[in-house]
Amino acid sequence: MSTEPETTESAEPGKPEDAVRSGTPTGGPDADGPGADGPGADGPGAGEPDADEPGAEDAPGTDQSPDPADTTEPADTTDSTDITDSTQPADTTEPAAAEGSPQLSEAEAELLAQKLERERIEQRKAEKKGPIASGTKLSGPAADLLAAVRAVESGEKPVAAVFDEPRPAPRRPAPEPVRRPQPVPAAPAAPDSPAPQTVDGVRRVLAAGSAPEALAPQVAAVLGEGAEELLREDPWQLLRVTGVRPEQADGFARALLGAECRPDDERRTRAVTVWLLEQAALAGHTALELSALATALARQGVPDADAAVQSTLAEGEALVFQDALDEPGARPGPAPSAPAASSAPPAAAGDGADDAEGEQEEAEEERPVRVLVGLERYALAEESLADGLARIVNSLSKEPSPEWEAAAAAASGSTAELIRAAAGHGLVLHTGGEASRAEPAALLTVARGLGLRAVAACHTPDGRRRFAALLGAEDPVVTVAGLLAGTEGPGRDAEGALDLDVLVVLDAPQLDVEGAAMIVESLPDGARLVLSGDPAVLWSAGPGRVFADLLAARTCPQVASRTPDPGPLGELVSGVGIGELNQVDAPGKEVVIVPVRDAGEAVHRTVQLVADSVPRALGVPPEDTVVITPGHGGAAGTRVLNAALKERLNPGPGRFGGFDPGDRVAYSPAPGRTVPGQVVGADAEGLHLSSADGATVVPKERVEQAVRHGWALTAHQAVGSRWPAAVVVLPGDAAQALSRPWVYTAFGRGERHLSVVHGVEQALPRAVAEVTAKPRTTRLPVLLRSQVPASQ
Repeated sequence: MSTEPETTESAEPGKPEDAVRSGTPTGGPDADGPGADGPGADGPGAGEPDADEPGAEDAPGTDQSPDPADTTEPADTTDSTDITDSTQPADTTEPAAAEGSPQLSEAEAELLAQKLERERIEQRKAEKKGPIASGTKLSGPAADLLAAVRAVESGEKPVAAVFDEPRPAPRRPAPEPVRRPQPVPAAPAAPDSPAPQTVDGVRRVLAAGSAPEALAPQVAAVLGEGAEELLREDPWQLLRVTGVRPEQADGFARALLGAECRPDDERRTRAVTVWLLEQAALAGHTALELSALATALARQGVPDADAAVQSTLAEGEALVFQDALDEPGARPGPAPSAPAASSAPPAAAGDGADDAEGEQEEAEEERPVRVLVGLERYALAEESLADGLARIVNSLSKEPSPEWEAAAAAASGSTAELIRAAAGHGLVLHTGGEASRAEPAALLTVARGLGLRAVAACHTPDGRRRFAALLGAEDPVVTVAGLLAGTEGPGRDAEGALDLDVLVVLDAPQLDVEGAAMIVESLPDGARLVLSGDPAVLWSAGPGRVFADLLAARTCPQVASRTPDPGPLGELVSGVGIGELNQVDAPGKEVVIVPVRDAGEAVHRTVQLVADSVPRALGVPPEDTVVITPGHGGAAGTRVLNAALKERLNPGPGRFGGFDPGDRVAYSPAPGRTVPGQVVGADAEGLHLSSADGATVVPKERVEQAVRHGWALTAHQAVGSRWPAAVVVLPGDAAQALSRPWVYTAFGRGERHLSVVHGVEQALPRAVAEVTAKPRTTRLPVLLRSQVPASQ
């Protein structure tokens, strides 16, 4: 065994443009959760990385994986939905050969997106140069007054009728109060199964289209009543089913429609556009740039990308946005600037003001913009989040409080900074590693000591346990899911707001836009929100990068913890966070490197470490050790490792849907959430699990999608939790899946011990030094900029 990591070799880091060229969705999470985390929807090869980030990109793809904005299938759909043998686009004719639809280059696509905007600007300029009819530039009261004078002059109305009886100005309606999200049931009942006749009808259509009839219940549930007729009229509706790829839907449509099936069919182009936006969301994007979407559509055999996007927008299946940018990479265009002083003879004061105003308006019109297309649900969530954050920032009184100041004076270092920041601001960001959690714990204690209703929310049950240990009490600590569901925490007041004064959210990088929007909109006016987390870990499994966007926007105080993580493990992980893979002294075997030659040896050594070496050397039993690997598939992915670990630690026939009592499992009750547990038994109701959330029964129809064996996890499944010992497996075929956020997250899951089964040679130090998180396309920074000024 060796404790010396490899040295770094220079290599070309991954580039964002590479993501647009290849086929699998990038960076979104490994999409843990029903449908994504289930055995039927695994990530790519070994590959099938747990999808490093687009900050957290760990979904059907990896941090190295191509951008979902591009085109290809979502992660590992081969297990779940191999619908047809056909891999060609909709028709036998070449898509690129469609008449009258030449492919646009990227530059032409961007110019096309600017066309309407430029025409409007030119029209506005022309109007300013032309003659102006008297009174046509007036509006509001001035226009009403001019109309009244003309009415008197023409004799239409007597003077008294016009001036003695002025109409009161119309009152503006009061804005509707913000509708706060209502609590949802803790364990929402599974939706009603589709009617048997609906499933039978869908099964007939699938058979006619040579698609697997086993998909019938899933298709019927997605399309609802009338699914048979809908599928016959529009076979590409099959793309709405998780795991189905465009080429598979094309084969199904070709079997049903015959010669009528064409690559430019409007039904197809709309369905593919929506599918690409959904893949982008899986990879963490809340929207796609128009040029990237057009490129992805062209690669899916859509002859006219612009027409496809326009059709999708017209049907209300997506929204388009133009965001003004002052950033590198914005589309070319003059930036706004102050009007230059004129050397011409001075004109009348009014004319000069009009000219200056006109120049300013033209500058604003020509400001660089970014054209984005996104699904409505994520667009509305981002806008709601920005509105809610602005309300929180502006609703708290900034008056100093002697009680808060006294509490801050009693603390020291970054703890005192955090208390002072929270005392006078509605929104505060706090960054740091595991040891820094003591600082928000101190803040929570101070707030409760001042008589405030203060609550902390963590991403996982294990995070809740660890934070409660810092406080010495479990009462004020909940999970984010439990808080929003109403099963944990203070409940809600009569208006639907959370009944609290201070909310501290730990593991903030794991918040996606929808979850963050629900939290923010649930807070009452005057409440304080503290978001705390480690910005170096993988980003959220769902769309968005809320914590990173807020840090970049600088709209509120930010407190960086100066409390380092202790010991050799803390030193190693801290180095990874700044791009350095350092050799550390580990006299107590805190860090062990186990070199391997191939995937088979990696699996063998992993089982040996978990079952024998770690328990014997450190006294850590197998149930307290977690195995982390980059993906579900491949020769040393979670499936292979879990099978080997089950055979050694809990052999059995798997009589309950592949599971036996005593099996360790990873249960995903919702996308992005993974709850480690253990199988207790099974009966007609379903599979019975025991976990930190308590006893859980997983309905038998959801077991395949929502439950995996859990000795080995992906990094995205493990984020937010820690174990006494961690074994990180890096087989040779996983080299392309590695990135700095992935390594940082995986290495940080062990509290006392880390073993690295190392088969990627120089790819590990190269990933730590050079492969950072892939960017995600989001609108939150732009929305915040327009509502909340940057803090100084």
